Amino acid sequence: MRAMNTTDPHVRPGGRATDALRPLRIETGVLKFAEGSALIEIGDTRVLVAASVENRVPPFKKDSGEGWLTAEYSMLPRATHTRSGREVNQGKPSGRTAEIQRLIGRSLRAVVDLSAMPERTLTLDCDVLQADGGTRTAAITGAYVAAVLALARLLMTREIPAWPLRDQLAAVSVGLVGGVPLLDLEYVEDQVAEVDMNVVATAAGSLVEIQGTGEKRSFRRDEMDALVDLAFKGIGELAVAQNAALAPTLADLSGILSKDRRRPPAAPKSEKEMWGRP
Repeated sequence: MRAMNTTDPHVRPGGRATDALRPLRIETGVLKFAEGSALIEIGDTRVLVAASVENRVPPFKKDSGEGWLTAEYSMLPRATHTRSGREVNQGKPSGRTAEIQRLIGRSLRAVVDLSAMPERTLTLDCDVLQADGGTRTAAITGAYVAAVLALARLLMTREIPAWPLRDQLAAVSVGLVGGVPLLDLEYVEDQVAEVDMNVVATAAGSLVEIQGTGEKRSFRRDEMDALVDLAFKGIGELAVAQNAALAPTLADLSGILSKDRRRPPAAPKSEKEMWGRP
């Protein structure tokens, strides 16, 4: 781990500006069999996301006319500087894991019209290959990309009637270190932050969820507003990177959706045509 100069919070690891994201890379189609997949790397944090589609829904969604979206999250044993045991050997996920996968699922459901994917379940498996801060926010940002790829495949093959995504979604961490707002905290910064916050929002500027904690002190409303404004700057940059990674798929989608809008509705059949000859 790189050391952080805690005496001057303006000096960040690698000389990064207070309002700068870490180096970001999103690669798509990294898994052969998944309906959608993405590998997101932000700084030294790396998360692999697989999107899988099943033609069934949980019992509580049966006959509702809607589909379902859910997420699972896990961290590989050597994703951190010391080995952590596999949670499958413990018989159940830890409280942290359960909380994060619920966050990912409800964040994506906030921008998905479930009625446009009837009787189908989209599962987003987020596996942390390497952790250096911001794993949950990286998982959400990558999960959006994988979800777009999987849903685009369903629309292009006419397995769903309409495009289900209402908004573009991303997430980023922010925090106060030495009273200074910082964007996209890495591990050494997160460890000394007085205030730690995760922000999930749409590219259009609507909030989905804020998780903010005073780790070492309470924080004022104006400090929270400054952190949220900083998060929106980062989310705008993440959205640009998402769109760049998805450019070929978005181009194909645009063609299909515009063609559907131009296609005139079918003329209603007469009663004679419906019933045939007597």
